[in-house]
Amino acid sequence: MGAYVIRRLSYGAVVVFGVLFLLFILFFAVTSPDDIARKALGERVPPAVVEQWKVNHGYDKPLFPAPGHWADNMLVEHYRRMLTFDFGRSDADDTPILERIRKGMGPSLALTIPLFVLSVLVAIPLSLLVAFFRETYIDRAGVILAVLAMSVSVLLYIIGAQYLVGKVLHWFPISGFDSDPRVIVRFLALPIMIGVANGLGGDIRFYRTVFLEESNTDYVRTARAKGCGEIRIMSRHVFRNSLIPLLTRIVVAIPFLFTGSLLLESFFGIPGLGAITVDAIQGNDFSVLRTMVYIGSLLFVVGQILTDLSYALVDPRVRLE
Repeated sequence: MGAYVIRRLSYGAVVVFGVLFLLFILFFAVTSPDDIARKALGERVPPAVVEQWKVNHGYDKPLFPAPGHWADNMLVEHYRRMLTFDFGRSDADDTPILERIRKGMGPSLALTIPLFVLSVLVAIPLSLLVAFFRETYIDRAGVILAVLAMSVSVLLYIIGAQYLVGKVLHWFPISGFDSDPRVIVRFLALPIMIGVANGLGGDIRFYRTVFLEESNTDYVRTARAKGCGEIRIMSRHVFRNSLIPLLTRIVVAIPFLFTGSLLLESFFGIPGLGAITVDAIQGNDFSVLRTMVYIGSLLFVVGQILTDLSYALVDPRVRLE
């Protein structure tokens, strides 16, 4: 297993280096440092102010290495900063990016962890129930409702829930965030419910398909022929042997809990990493945006490796070689 992990980490490093190069081309070769400076300062600032801003943010160097200047260029500086997590300062307000990430991680995890756990705890039992009553009215109704839930935009969930639950019923606030343990649940309850409802249709469709495919395997038919009860078959055989496709969907999502939810945080005023990313897009904050994209690529690589390792933990037939 050790050799496999090292090999996967090597592949992941190649992916990360490739992502960093594409980020550099996207942000610095397509958009020039002068454009970045003027979007941060304004179009009418004097050229001297633009040049000083470029010096302060390290945008005054050549883009690519040149003979005799292999280290003093923006490409090498870009790799150095990203790989050492020295993200520098925001282009928009000059605040340290790493400090903003530290502050935003708490609110993001406070939202995404309960959302993730509730989604799994609700979707899997419902999917088992629908698969248990396969080819019945319960199964058909479950599939129809799941497809309808998938067809509704998350924006409709957000706007409808904010109006009905927040403004009409006054159960929860429709915006804001307070980390005080006594009131944090009131601010997070509504976005969590919306997130669970929005993802429930797709989760049920996926898990139901997995369970139905496993229900038609030879060993399940043999268990039925031996008189094993359907409930025991679904819980002891079908569910346990469906863990690999379930883990493929579940484990790979765990690292992305750190990046937050862009829409939910933005609409509900939660100061997490998702809101930071949206603000960076709207404010043309290239330094923050490239940092968040880089972190997302790292988390994707970590998620893929964790998923592969989890296969060996739940299925002894899997050999990581």
